[in-house]
Parts: sequence; C-alpha cells; structure tokens
Amino acid sequence: MSQVILYGTLLCPYCFAAKRLLKKRNIKFKEIRVDKEPHLKQEMIEKSGRFTVPQIFIDNYHVGGYDDLSAFDASGKLSQMFQQEKI
Repeated sequence: MSQVILYGTLLCPYCFAAKRLLKKRNIKFKEIRVDKEPHLKQEMIEKSGRFTVPQIFIDNYHVGGYDDLSAFDASGKLSQMFQQEKI
C-alpha cells in the first residue's frame, strides 16, 4: 500500500484543501505538522526543494503542493495509482 505524507500547518487553507481532497478519494495519509515540529520543516525542504506547505509525497514521489495534487487528481493519475492497489 502506498504511503501518503502531507507536510502542513494547522491554519493553512491549502493544507486543509489537500486533506479534504485526499479524504474525498478515501486515501489515508500521515500528516506532519511542521508548525508543531519545526525541525521537520528542514526535512520537508530537503526532500521537496520547496519552503511552502503543503508538500505531499506518495511513497518517494514528490507530488508537490495542493495545486499539484489537484492537477494530479484531475488527470486521473491519483485514482489510477490507488486503484491498482485494490486489485
């Protein structure tokens, strides 16, 4: 099963939107709150090359932020990736 990790903060509207989209697609994810654990923000930056939240990873694949996740979903790639696991 693919592991989805979302780096985010509590008050970020894009983080909320990303979580809502993942929940709508019944995709379980682990949320890492960089506002509660600031040392993990550096980990996020090193892995993604970006300073903004959210940053979403599926296994070792860096999807990007909310706009990237939304485009990934609209293209059908998100559901395709998780549909293969249900077979």
